[in-house]
Formats: sequence, C-alpha cells, structure tokens
Amino acid sequence: MAFKVLSSVALLAGLTAADQFPDCVNGPLADNTVCDTSASVIDRARALVSVLTVPEKINLTGSNSPGVPRLGLYSYTWWNEALHGIATNNPGVQFSEEPGTPYSNATSFPMPILLGAAFDDELIHNVADAVSTEARAFNNGNRSGLDYWTPNINPYKDPRWGRGQETPGEDTFHIMSYINSLIPGLQGGHSPTIKKVIATCKHFVGYDLESYLGIDRNHFDAQISTQDLAEYYMPAFQACARDANVGSIMCSYNAINGYPGCADEYTMQTVLREHWNWTNDYQYITSDCDAVQNVYLPHAFADTPQAAAADAMISGVDVNCGDYYQIHLPDAYAQGLLNDSVLDQAVTRLYAGLVQVGYFDPPEATPYRSYNLNNVSTPEHQDLARHAAEEGIVLLKNDGTLPLQGLPTSNDTDTPLKIGIFGEYASASTQLLGNYYGIPPFIISPIDAAQALPGVQVLNNSAPGGQGNPTTDAWLEAIATANQSDVIIIAEGLDENVESEGMDRYRLDWTGAQIDLINQYASLGKPTILVQMGGGQLDDTIFLNNPNINAIVWAGLPGQAGGTAILNVLTGKTAPAGRLPVTQYPQNYVQSVNMTDMSLRPNDTTGNLGRTYRWYNDAVLPFGYGLQYTNFTVSCESDTLDQSSHDIASLTNDCNEMYQDRCAFASVPVTVQNTGNVASDYSALMFLSGDFGPQPQPYKTLVAYARAFGVQPGQSQTLTLNMTLASLARRDEMGNNVLYPGSYNVGVDVNADGSVKFPLGGFSLTGGDMTIEEWPQPY
Repeated sequence: MAFKVLSSVALLAGLTAADQFPDCVNGPLADNTVCDTSASVIDRARALVSVLTVPEKINLTGSNSPGVPRLGLYSYTWWNEALHGIATNNPGVQFSEEPGTPYSNATSFPMPILLGAAFDDELIHNVADAVSTEARAFNNGNRSGLDYWTPNINPYKDPRWGRGQETPGEDTFHIMSYINSLIPGLQGGHSPTIKKVIATCKHFVGYDLESYLGIDRNHFDAQISTQDLAEYYMPAFQACARDANVGSIMCSYNAINGYPGCADEYTMQTVLREHWNWTNDYQYITSDCDAVQNVYLPHAFADTPQAAAADAMISGVDVNCGDYYQIHLPDAYAQGLLNDSVLDQAVTRLYAGLVQVGYFDPPEATPYRSYNLNNVSTPEHQDLARHAAEEGIVLLKNDGTLPLQGLPTSNDTDTPLKIGIFGEYASASTQLLGNYYGIPPFIISPIDAAQALPGVQVLNNSAPGGQGNPTTDAWLEAIATANQSDVIIIAEGLDENVESEGMDRYRLDWTGAQIDLINQYASLGKPTILVQMGGGQLDDTIFLNNPNINAIVWAGLPGQAGGTAILNVLTGKTAPAGRLPVTQYPQNYVQSVNMTDMSLRPNDTTGNLGRTYRWYNDAVLPFGYGLQYTNFTVSCESDTLDQSSHDIASLTNDCNEMYQDRCAFASVPVTVQNTGNVASDYSALMFLSGDFGPQPQPYKTLVAYARAFGVQPGQSQTLTLNMTLASLARRDEMGNNVLYPGSYNVGVDVNADGSVKFPLGGFSLTGGDMTIEEWPQPY
C-alpha cells in the first residue's frame, strides 16, 4: 500500500490513555445502547450510527477518522500494521522516538516467507498470539489502534514478485493452513466474545505484481480464468473469510477481468459475502491505500471521482485507506449516487468491529485492557523470534561440512578458530527484518552472533556485496582476509533494493559480481558455506554444482535474532528442518513466462511453462525441498493407502460439515524414524498425485503436513496427516470443485529432482463425478 500519512484529521497522539476510549459512564454516549454491554453487537453499532449526521458518517469512513467530538467519540486510525511484529510504516502505530523509553520497541519476528518454511502451524499461532499481545499493549498505551491490516496472503506464484517475502509461500493448502493458525492467534480465537485485535486479509484478489515492463499494480488488469481464480487465487481468502472468521478484508489496486478490485461486486459480494457467508455484522472491507481512486483513474471504470467513491461503497468497501471517501462522498451523496442505507451499512460494520474488540466496554470486561509495557518485547517473545527463525532455515546443500566440527568450548585457547564472515548480510541490521517492520529491541547480525561464540575470532572486511554493481577495489583485501580464515561464511543474496513493495525483479540469477567473488572465496581451499539471504529465491545452479562450496542454507529474512539463528544452525546447536515454501526456478524461466500471464497451467501457445510445483517440474530445487543433518525414513501402515477402493457417492454419507470440501476422508499415521546420528526435527509434507480428472493433471499436490520435534537418533515419532475431500477434488473449467474417479498415490518428502522421496501407497475412487462445491459464475 502507498505510505502516505494524512494530515487532514487528528491522530490518536495527543490523547491520554484515560480518554482514548469513549466514556460510557459519564460521557455523551453513556445513555446510548452502544455502551450497553448486554445488547447485541449489531444493536450497539446501530444505536451509535442512529445519532450521527450524514457528514459525521462520511468523515468516519476514512482510514484516519476524526471522530465525533460532540459525542465523545475520539479520532481513530483504522490503518495499523503488524506483518511480523508491530510496524512503523503506517499512521496508526506510534513508537516512542527515544530509545529505551516505554513503547520504543517491539519484537520483530522473521518475515512470513521464513515462518512458512517451518511448516509448523503451532509456531504460526504462537507468533501471531505474541504479536497481538504486543499490539494490545501498544493500544492500551495509546500507541496504536485495534485494527491491523495483516496478513498478506496472496499466493507467491511468480518468483519475480517483490512482495513474495510477505507471504508464507506458493502453495494454496499451505497458505490456508497458515491462515487457520494465524488468524485465531491474532484475533484471540475463532469467535471470541471480545476479539484481541481485528486482522485483515489482503489483497483481494489476484494481486502479485508491483511494476513490470511498464505495467504497475495500479494499472494492471489481471486476466484470470474462472478455473484459476477458484483453484489458486481465491482459496486463501476462503480460509480467511469462511473458515477463520477474519474481521476484515482488503481489496486490491489491480482490476480483475475488467473490474477494479475495489468496485467488483462479483468478488466482494457474490463470492466473499454470499458464497462464503462472510456476513457477520462486524466484518468490513477496507480499500488498499488510494485504491478507491483507481476506480476512477487509471482503471476508468467510473466517470467521475464521486462515482468512483459511490461505486466502491456500494460494491462493499466500507472504509477507504486515504481521504477519497471524505473528499468525494459528500458530493456523491448530494447527487444521489448512494443512499443512506449504503452509508449506514458501512459505518455500522466499522463500529460493530470496534464493539467486538471491547472499544465501548469498561476495562474490566477483558483482560486485554490490562496489557502494558510488561507484555512487550518479553524474554519469551524474544526467544520465540529466534526459535521461529531457526525452524524456518532450510539446508539446501551439504557435503558433511555442516554442522561445523571442532568448535572451541571456551575462550581459554591459544589458537582460536578463525571464522571469516563476508557478504552484504555479514553485519546487516535492518536488512534482516525485511519490510513492514517496527523497531526491535536489538538486531543480531551473523558477525554479532559469531563473536559471541567461545574461542572464536571473527574476520571480516568491508568488501561490497548485494545485487548492485560494486567495484572490485576491495576484493584483494577481502580475499586475503578470507585466506586467513579457518572457515568461510558468505551471507549474501537479495535485499529491499531489488525486491520490495513497488519493485519486482527481472532476473533470478546471482549477479556476475556475486558469482565471481563467491567463487573466489570458495577457491581458497577452506570450508565454505553460503548463507543465501532474502525473501525470494535465486538460481543456485552454479553454486550447487561447485564442489568447493561445501554447504548452502537459505535463511530468508530472519528478524531481530537472525544472526543467532543462523549461527545456531551452522554450529549444530539447532538442526535444520525447514522446507522451501516456493519453487527455486532457473534463470531462463523468466525468459519464457510473462509476469502478467496469470494462468497456472502450461501453454504451448503463450510459452507459459507452468507455474508452481503443481504445473512446473524442471526446478533447480523444488517446493518442499530441504535436507537435515541426519537421515530419516518415513513409513506408513494404513488400510486407506493399501490400494483400497472408495465409492465417490458414499464419501459424504457420514459428514455433517456445512461445506462438503471439509468432510474427512482419511487420517494417515506416518512413522518418522531417525536413522542417523543427530537429533533433529523433521517436516513431513504429504503429496497426492495420480490419474484423475481432466488433462492436464498436476504433477503432485500438497494435502497435509506436520512437524516432528527432536527425534533422537534411533528413535521414531508417529505423525497423523489428515486428508479431507478438498484434498482429492479438482476444479473444472467453471471453477466447480469436483471429485473424479481414478487412481490416487500418496507420498512424503521430495528429492532434489521433485520426485516423491517416500511413496506410501495409494487408493482409487470409483463411480461418477461428484461436485462438492458449485462455484458462483462471474458476470
């Protein structure tokens, strides 16, 4: 979203904690039903709206609301950010500007792409719970609002996308599982009496382009087939709206098939509110910042700014990020372009949301109102941030060099181990945080972490790194320093200068300078470890094939304790068990696939090679790939996978779910055995493949995952991997979700070539096709 602080309305700064919330005891609203905690949410919100004038209502529909002073309704900022911790790039959150003072910092967790690599839903819930706890504390300290415009759950299908780092990855099932853990963690449960905060799933829908070959996100009209829309672009939002009961949805800048995202009644009304039954009184839609203006220009969907504002609100956008509503709705109302019922509905939804978070309740109504500075940047949260980074780190290559051996155990040594740490991220600070970050209590770089190791001498120099075009002036010094090292660690990759909001990449390879210098380090005959950094993937082919590069780990954007997490993995204090949450594509992929091509399936006519691991099978390293410091075997004893046969018509007989795709099919027990010498976690990803449904058929599909923790050498753990009818179904060209007869195969884990590592068996479905969900058809 555009980062623009509106100055036309008052912000919360300047209020005291005592007058942040409406006075429901002695204030002007004391006798209004909005202050009656025994009344229903909708009755309370409607009572407030009933005493507002039309100009007051319109003023409340901007992201920076001035409030209504005559009613004791204070200014309120709807726009707050907390993607991986409370963030600064928004007008709602106000950190103290003096370091060391109250509310001057908050825990900064790893970026979602690295959190997703952990494939640990409980971890996601715990991180979300910690973030929302700190958010509530900031709110009680009059430092933020209660509405947080997070998470970003657009699937990361194109490796060039600058904001892929904000998402958990490319796979829809993975993203949906992530959402079903994250949203309850943020909101305090599925349907709590009082929500902890209001989460917002964004960006609805088909948004994954920033700026590519002259086309930017504001002008882009994404052409998406109904099949791809239902199969890939919509499921994450289904999980948010239908399954996780999220409080808010954000519509996007782009258009979809000719309709601007913030004026599309098909997506916002037909699909979101009607098909998914997202109709609770307190659920609202916000625009992305200034996206309502896009309805007028550049999309030219409406003839005037007033018509654009009216079209957006009528289509279902309740609050505008920016001041476009506040500027243009008065004239739109005067012209009869919208009526009182539409305006009342929008304001009612917004304030029903605030009723849901206890905004009009006494402090004793919820323990959340007691949270304070003691709940921010706690030792537990800081430990969780480090642990989360460790869980997500992925081992991509290892010839046995890792974990590092022979490390000193104390500083009492005459010959310290010399570890040379080089590259752009060696001494990185805020680069480790990614984007949408706040002010952490500390940032630990790889050099910081290595210097804390006993008996270690850290060597480094200031040779430039990154994907710019550095001169070679400092290279001789860098190579000489590296040659003095016992071990060489290169922390290098991508950063916000090449992948960010507003900036997509054009290439997937390492730069010539990066390749040249890294290979020179590797040629010195020292154990050499490449730590690949950044949200996106780079084509590692040249380094995977270089025998002088002994190991490669991907550490993403690991947050405030990133350096510690990296060194803990390299030294074996923590054994890696992360999995790639995206496909690592070869550089030549982008020469064949246009970024504006939204289709998933291969197409010989357009040259599209296929997108994601389901439709593309020539990756450098596949989705779900990751090594460990030990060896595992995976086995299964299940009647379901013993070539059993199931009649399709009978699969829903014992199901009481409202939605048939949620009907259980099978619970598969898998035994994970550690056959090596190192205790380790193991991330078990279960894939489904087979011959069923129309051509083309996906190579495989992720249908379940779980993580085993601390499996000791020679020991085993049993995980239960659950499949539903959604696991088996495929979308037809109309978007309908259909069960097809055919043969189905199940396996766990993937090899470097994308093949399934541990085949577990299979089953068949018989009978005729059965539709378990009819998809609503577009205009």
